Amino acid sequence: MCHLRFSERLLSPVSLIKCGCDASAARNGLNLSGRRNETCQHLSNGEICAACLPASPFSPPSLLPPTPRRGVHGPSGSAVFFFSGSERSENFVNCVGRSGKAEGAVDGTQSRPSRSSRPSRSSRSRSRSKRLLRGRRWVMTGQRLSLLTPLAVLGLLVGLADLSHGFAGEDEDYYMQQLLLTREQFNRARAPEKPAASAPDMDERRSHDPTKKAPKVDAGSGRRTGKNAADGKSVKTANKKSEKSKKSAVKSPTSISEGDRQYNSMNEECPPMGLETLKIDDFQLHASTTKRYGLGAHRGRLNIQAGIYEDDLYDGAWCAGIDDPLQWFEVDARRLTKFTGVVTQGRSSLWSSDWVTSYKVMVSNDSHTWVTLRNGSKDLIFVGNREKEIPVRNILPEPVVGRYIRVNPRSWFHSGSICMRVEILGCPMPDPNNYYHRRNEIITTDNLDFRHHSYKEMRQLMKVVNEMCPNITRIYNIGKSHSGLKLYAIEISDNPGEHEVGEPEFRYTAGSHGNEVLGRELLLLLMQFMCLEYRSGNQRIRHLVAETRIHLLPSLNPDGYEKAFEAGSELSGWSLGRWSNAGIDIHHNFPDLNSILWEGEAKKWIPRKMFNHHVPIPEWYLSKNASFNKQNPMVAVETRALIAWMEKIPFVLGGNIQGGELVVTFPYDKTRSPGVAREQTPTPDDHVFRWLAFSYASTHRLMTAANRRVCHTEDFAKEDGTINGASWHTAAGSMNDFSYLHTNCFEFSMYVGCDKFPHESELPEEWENNRESLLVFMEQVHRGIKGVVRDLQGRGIANAIVSVQGIGHDIRTASDGDYWRLLNPGEYRVTAKAEGYSIASKKCEVGYEMGATSCSFVIGRTNLSRIKEIMEKFNKRPIKLPVRQLQVRRTREMQPGT
Repeated sequence: MCHLRFSERLLSPVSLIKCGCDASAARNGLNLSGRRNETCQHLSNGEICAACLPASPFSPPSLLPPTPRRGVHGPSGSAVFFFSGSERSENFVNCVGRSGKAEGAVDGTQSRPSRSSRPSRSSRSRSRSKRLLRGRRWVMTGQRLSLLTPLAVLGLLVGLADLSHGFAGEDEDYYMQQLLLTREQFNRARAPEKPAASAPDMDERRSHDPTKKAPKVDAGSGRRTGKNAADGKSVKTANKKSEKSKKSAVKSPTSISEGDRQYNSMNEECPPMGLETLKIDDFQLHASTTKRYGLGAHRGRLNIQAGIYEDDLYDGAWCAGIDDPLQWFEVDARRLTKFTGVVTQGRSSLWSSDWVTSYKVMVSNDSHTWVTLRNGSKDLIFVGNREKEIPVRNILPEPVVGRYIRVNPRSWFHSGSICMRVEILGCPMPDPNNYYHRRNEIITTDNLDFRHHSYKEMRQLMKVVNEMCPNITRIYNIGKSHSGLKLYAIEISDNPGEHEVGEPEFRYTAGSHGNEVLGRELLLLLMQFMCLEYRSGNQRIRHLVAETRIHLLPSLNPDGYEKAFEAGSELSGWSLGRWSNAGIDIHHNFPDLNSILWEGEAKKWIPRKMFNHHVPIPEWYLSKNASFNKQNPMVAVETRALIAWMEKIPFVLGGNIQGGELVVTFPYDKTRSPGVAREQTPTPDDHVFRWLAFSYASTHRLMTAANRRVCHTEDFAKEDGTINGASWHTAAGSMNDFSYLHTNCFEFSMYVGCDKFPHESELPEEWENNRESLLVFMEQVHRGIKGVVRDLQGRGIANAIVSVQGIGHDIRTASDGDYWRLLNPGEYRVTAKAEGYSIASKKCEVGYEMGATSCSFVIGRTNLSRIKEIMEKFNKRPIKLPVRQLQVRRTREMQPGT
């Protein structure tokens, strides 16, 4: 009886199905490598002779059993059987038949099986037809191998390799094939390569090279022999040239050849697999035990944030249900992957302190047989975290290839539990024969500079863009950071450097939090893209540049960015570089004008004592001590530079790009009810804000996707990817609220990714996710009404108030008298007024098509204003008498005789 083990179980007909074969195929003489073997007999108990198995565990896929199609041959995935030399010999000897010869022998003395043992011609014909319909064209021959000429053997091998390539490309579950790694073979493969000394070692090394012929099987001993090897002797290399090529070849203990292509770049640095960016979905994460659902394996992602309360469904780590060294956290890559490192964090919690201080790493290809990474004769123990927030990265001594990887905690914080957040560094192994992994892959066609830029590199890139498109770009700075770095901006317009009457001003800013670097790179990519497309004649970009003055400021907090950039994308954590050098959150460092406005409304000062717009900045905020107090500065120098920039240029629409979530927020960001953490707090222009926010979210590839996973704790997809800032969390003094209350600009915050600092390899996909949104949002600046408020002489009137009936928020004209008012489609009663001028009103209709409706006004001076102007011109002032004296004078004049 042939006792052939499959995962320590007897190989049954079910096992044959998992291996890519079935009982009828075995009876028809097809071995597991897909080649015809007339003597390969299907035994009575469903087992199969060892001669029908692939030659080696590291054989190329062309010699491995093909993966069955789902629902036709059973479960997807194939298995490879590993044998040491003694196992192969023992199992093969057990297959000897009554004649005394091995049933699987392939020597020249073998005889053809009897006619009764072979299937009928009709069954063979039907089987051949089915194989042809499935695309499996296998070479079938009944001749003895000893009679084949060398040319025929070469042609047979080439044909088999070609056919195996064609089949792999058809199977959509090709990546699900599994390779069972045993501890013994893993350690043997990790050993340094030495000259061949025994047949098994030589066979294993030879199987790495798919271009070499598979050695023949000796029927007497079960050993494989080479061309020049004698019976009972070790196999040696044929010549010095082949031995030299073996030594020079780049090999790895777990590298696997795919077809005729060998993956040699084993020492390259691999990016994160995507636990933080959600490329790895929840179904690919598993754990031994969990404390509760909110602390399940799906929460064990690097930098994931927890909710405020301890028993939330969205907690900040995976936590084991039992604190012992048998726990593990597992990641299923769903394909062969080269693992190079592990990054870990503790639990994100306001109340608990939990982290792992040391751990082991194990790999597998079937999730049953696991191999622990070793250092000689001992298991490798990796040093973990010392606190819960700072990430720790461990690079594996040598890359390993597998489908599954486990992190096995060995020790943890003495006052805490086994809790961790994880990121795996790994590269998917290449497979050009399969389209499965490329089905949902995002590939950009834009030839841009996709990498992270330091401050110096950013400045150089902006200079290159300016040199490429000097007629439409201009570089300037709005001020300096705390450490003296200039805050550079680039202007894109058909007439850079000037404000044109009737042309709206638009701005994008990024990097107010230095560690949220995706926005910075998106703006650098956007300026490159617009320059290149303008040069190539893209009509959409040309029209946008001709009709809009665009300002891009990619880095508001360059000091914080340099800190995060130095640490890197995996080690910057959640907060390193967020604040300025003075320790200030720039985005929330603006004066709180909400409280001033709401107090005036409560006291009914509007519109008699104060306006509902252009709320003035408090005097304490403008004092020098607020910024230049070295011990405790209250206002960042970057914030002052921003305010001066916003007051100088009449921006109409703006967006500040941030990271860590997938949502667009709009004012108000502060709740109106004091002491309330979250509350819907709309502005008078709430309907306009929602329209504009949705224009960005709806054109983003992921924000409105109903099937996307929650980044941290909030499911913003239910809100169409947009939310009122105060209903998310209250924040006083935000840039959005200040821009709306102090200027005419409608400001939004775009959170463009769950990962604040994505790896460089993720930038092309992130650009594709946001490119259309960035352009569409810029085009929204032309929605609503626009016009010029002039006097009777045709001169523009600055600071004229333009109000819309039914909306309790007015705007003001720029220095040339022009204005832009963002409105949704509809009919509005618009009024223009200015101090010393009469009031004018008219109806203006806004359509659904893109392009603002023209709505201009001509207003004249009032009589009182003319008198004042004349008196001031001649340095005279009108006499102001008390009302009582005026009445006495008039009565005297009316008396007769006076």
